[in-house]
Amino acid sequence: MSSTMTALYGGTGPAWASREVPAPTPGPGQVLVRARGAALNHADASVLAAADPTAGGTGVPYLAGYEFAGEVAALGEGVAGPGIGARVMGTAPGSFAQYVLADHRHAVPIPDGLGYEEAAALPTGLLTEHGALTSGGFEAGRSVLITGATSSVGLVGVQIAKALGASTVVATTRTAARGALLREIGADEVVATEERDLTEAVLELTDGEGVDLVLDHVGGRTFAACLPATRVDGSVVNIGRLDRAESTIDLDALSYRHLRVRGVSFGFSRPAKLGAVLSGAVDALTPALLDGRVRPLIDSTYDFDTASEAVRRLGSHQALGKIVLAVP
Repeated sequence: MSSTMTALYGGTGPAWASREVPAPTPGPGQVLVRARGAALNHADASVLAAADPTAGGTGVPYLAGYEFAGEVAALGEGVAGPGIGARVMGTAPGSFAQYVLADHRHAVPIPDGLGYEEAAALPTGLLTEHGALTSGGFEAGRSVLITGATSSVGLVGVQIAKALGASTVVATTRTAARGALLREIGADEVVATEERDLTEAVLELTDGEGVDLVLDHVGGRTFAACLPATRVDGSVVNIGRLDRAESTIDLDALSYRHLRVRGVSFGFSRPAKLGAVLSGAVDALTPALLDGRVRPLIDSTYDFDTASEAVRRLGSHQALGKIVLAVP
């Protein structure tokens, strides 16, 4: 392998800058992956903006990215596998580089039939959506409401819920224009929240009972509307805050329905937990990944030379699915 690598750094302006830097060496418990693909997440935009010195940011350089796919190039001390050359996908800070250092628990085998760009677009969605379903006590035969379902992880969540045997998946989107896509990937019902009241629509679709489980990617007023749309003894799991982090809720809806409310965030501060959630998701979903029931939707692909265009696409909020970088 080369002693240097090309990597994308933030902290110099409104876009990432390509740099030639020394290739890293894996330490104990780490794997070094020769990346072939990397995927963008919403966090990439906020971290980039916070470091942008031209807009009042810190100006502190950092290696960007969180999601990758490629082949194992080297193993650190104490790591028995996966073997050199194995195809893996995973999550790690600093993933926008030709060589990515990752905790060995955060790199998992790529199922057969998946290319590197598809694989790079999967880890965050798999671990977030499967982890949230598990946290909410999901079992086959239960009904699920997924808000913000046209977000990149929401699209994966719809597919996962159906693949694992949800009786009904209700998906929300702001306008009806994307309803056909949501039905195509597995949603049984679609609620356009700019056209219908969320609570009323869900209760109507469930004969007044509400859904068994909610995966909420939106927060704010949408989170509050999910509570009375959930059946007695049901669960609401907040995953994201596409709207806002603050929400004013009706405590009667929470208490009288005996709801369980959970919040999940599978970050890097708990590496053992993150590894367990990721490997558990892949183990549970490998059959669906192999037969195509769960697949990432790729919005667009860029390379390192056009990464600034990928940033603009991410910031446009028009992307439908994942934005991917092909690693040179």
